[in-house]
Amino acid sequence: MAEDDFYTKDGTVDYQGNPANKKKTGTWKACPFIIGNECWERLAYYGMSSNLVRYFKHQLNQHSSVATRNNQNWSGTCYITPLIGAFLADAYLGRYWTIAVFSTIYVFGMTLLALSATVHGIRPRCYTEDNCNPTVTQTAVFFVALYLVALGTGGIKPCVSSYGADQFDDTDEAEKKHRGSFFNWFYFSINIGALIASSVLVWVQDNVSWGWGFGIPAIAMAVAVAFFFSGTRLYRNQKPGGSPLIRLSQVLLASFRKLQVKVPSDKSLLYETADAESNIRGSRKIEHTQDLSFFDKAAVETESDHIKGTVNPWRLCTVTQVEELKAVIRFLPIWATGIIFAAVYSQMANLFVLQGERMNTHVGNSTFKIPPASLLIFDTLSVIFWVPVYDRIIVPVTRKFTGHKSGLTQLQRMGIGLFVSIFSMIVAALLELERLRIVRRHNYYELKEMPMTIFWQVPQYFLIGCADVFTLIGQLEFFYEQAPDAMRSFCSALQLTTIALGDYLSSLLVTIVTSITTRNGKLGWIPDNLNYGHVHYFFWLLAVLSVLNLGAFLLIAKWYTYKKPVGTLH
Repeated sequence: MAEDDFYTKDGTVDYQGNPANKKKTGTWKACPFIIGNECWERLAYYGMSSNLVRYFKHQLNQHSSVATRNNQNWSGTCYITPLIGAFLADAYLGRYWTIAVFSTIYVFGMTLLALSATVHGIRPRCYTEDNCNPTVTQTAVFFVALYLVALGTGGIKPCVSSYGADQFDDTDEAEKKHRGSFFNWFYFSINIGALIASSVLVWVQDNVSWGWGFGIPAIAMAVAVAFFFSGTRLYRNQKPGGSPLIRLSQVLLASFRKLQVKVPSDKSLLYETADAESNIRGSRKIEHTQDLSFFDKAAVETESDHIKGTVNPWRLCTVTQVEELKAVIRFLPIWATGIIFAAVYSQMANLFVLQGERMNTHVGNSTFKIPPASLLIFDTLSVIFWVPVYDRIIVPVTRKFTGHKSGLTQLQRMGIGLFVSIFSMIVAALLELERLRIVRRHNYYELKEMPMTIFWQVPQYFLIGCADVFTLIGQLEFFYEQAPDAMRSFCSALQLTTIALGDYLSSLLVTIVTSITTRNGKLGWIPDNLNYGHVHYFFWLLAVLSVLNLGAFLLIAKWYTYKKPVGTLH
């Protein structure tokens, strides 16, 4: 074996900045630390967020629709802030130091959150379980802590999955084929953390105290940070490639400056560096594609492009730089179809919980009551069931028929998930119809819990879990694989913003629906007492939107052109 073969060829370096040695760094040697970090971080996140809508409603004394809106706005922010972390990781800090910095902010926010539910003076004063009277200061401290957590989790979220995928050399087929499995097991670890959070921690919040309910997640986050730093010597690190926003802006400006310039039919005449590597630090060259040819104008050389012998990057861009912009533009329609799916996904922490509150929460004939938010455990169990089934059964079987290394393409995988998600809303709507029918028949309107077991909600959670395995993991892999090398954190953040916009969309729909349906003194679709409401109409609305969204996705996926990287990096 040549000495050159001992080192990665995708531009990664070790913790000392030297070329990454294949035998000593990366692959499954490094991934357990990244997966362990994600498991503990998700335990912390879901531990404080799964039951958050009930904290808003009962501890901060907010109306059901206000609590739902605040919860979804905060959750949405957690998936917008990844743009900040992604920009810093790709442009300046690299993924390792971005995770380190934002993890510190995360731990501080979680600690303040625990203190806001524990320390006298900043903890809301409650007379009974459902009768609290928080001051403006107490509410403000809680929201400051909450949005510090949003900044911390958002900063690391686009980096961790990409950092794990970086541990497999993109130019080595033997290593690269394991990357799909990494994304499956990475998402599996998320759900192990969520399993503990939605069972044990939600029970602690409902039956012990909110102080412990927020304190344990703070400890879990500290463990996550320790896990991450423990693997430092084993990690492979991609060098930051400079601001992607500047590079994209250069292509846009150069294209419009050359509106009158004709693109040559021979694409080999387009400008590209003569070196084997691209001129973007940490990025391989990308093969030219025929679509979106308007932007090829930026790579057409003219006499005014050179100033004193050097290339002006605001007038002339390389083919690789142009292809970066094309890749992002191709992402956007696929990205947009994730928003409706995310709105469906967000119901687990919102209307599903409020629906469950009005059902019988006793386990069998015992006195033990399951917190409504703990039904999230069945989404988690569904994921834990489907990940190994997908990785060990579906992939090998479909690979025999399709010949594709992953069995299904990433877009096929995402489409199946979108299809399954429709049925989760249909099942939720049918359950609510039956629940309200029993309420009307027996006049159970004022009962806090009507005699229909909460476990009837299990199918809707299980279906969303199945849809997660296909759509969300498919998105993780798709946005990493199809991203330009120097924009992988940014593209992972782009995927996460669909979850944010899904939360915001759901919040907007709740606001619109509440505004329209409460006119003339009516209680509306989502009143405080859901026994008087029509939540099933909201689920039907999301089901219809999901059908239209699937149709749009199928058309877009048929049009999509995959990225083709060229060469290696040293």
